[in-house]
Amino acid sequence: MDDSQFTVRFWGVRGSYPVPGASTLLVGGNTSCVEVRVGGHLIILDAGTGIIGLGRNLTGQGDPVVATLLFSHTHQDHTQGFPFFDPADRDSAVLYMFGPRDFAGSIEESLSRAMLAPTFPVALDDLKSLRLIGNFTDESQVLVLERDCECRLENVHLEGQNISPGAVQIHMLRSYAHPNAVNIYRISWRGKKLVYATDTESYVGGDARLIAFARDADLLIHDAQYADDEYVAVIDSKQGWGHSTHSMALSTCKQARVKRLAFFHHDPLHSDEHLLRIERDCQSESPHCFMAREGLTVAL
Repeated sequence: MDDSQFTVRFWGVRGSYPVPGASTLLVGGNTSCVEVRVGGHLIILDAGTGIIGLGRNLTGQGDPVVATLLFSHTHQDHTQGFPFFDPADRDSAVLYMFGPRDFAGSIEESLSRAMLAPTFPVALDDLKSLRLIGNFTDESQVLVLERDCECRLENVHLEGQNISPGAVQIHMLRSYAHPNAVNIYRISWRGKKLVYATDTESYVGGDARLIAFARDADLLIHDAQYADDEYVAVIDSKQGWGHSTHSMALSTCKQARVKRLAFFHHDPLHSDEHLLRIERDCQSESPHCFMAREGLTVAL
């Protein structure tokens, strides 16, 4: 793995449920999963059905897999691919797994319930990989990835103490603009920043906490499930559903002075044609925004 790179590759970009078919071939139909290669580390954001293809790709390379897997939350479209993630059932793989703790329990408990018999044939504990599972409990923690792949949690107020300059730092922001709350992540390394903000809904004037969290990021991956007319529709309005519009994402991007914006968590009912039309309209306002697409790789 190249220690000098910071790249982002999209494996799943849909929200709610996967949508295979002719109308989604270009943008993709798998649910949320993003691969990040940074400072010699592999970080995986969410485990929707996109993680299945990622897993096959990783095991096909032949090397033992060591990865940090970060869950934004435990809704099915962000976890449903994990039972089919090939490295999870390889005894050569080491997975550092982190996610939110909520009233439903820990991330480990949530994954275990999803893999219980009779609804699934293999229990979480039966998977062959070595899994080190933890929970982000609040915003006072930062996950540090050292060069030797060691992961440790630090209090954010101690940032800069005993952390090597080449370490990858992952900060978490707990967002309450979605049912049961969601973890938003910022990955920082050598002055570059990626922010992953899926399943979030904006407020009047913007989400001040998210804007501050994403300030000057090189790439913001932002939920943009609904078009403006869907969000404000008199019948079947999407307000309060915990998702943003493309204009909300653009507003956050501008206020946070983000360099590039990836629209993410596309509505399963939106075809390639529909999404590309919205992309053209948004790019006329902000040329540095784009629709996240399966297979697209972005270098920071």
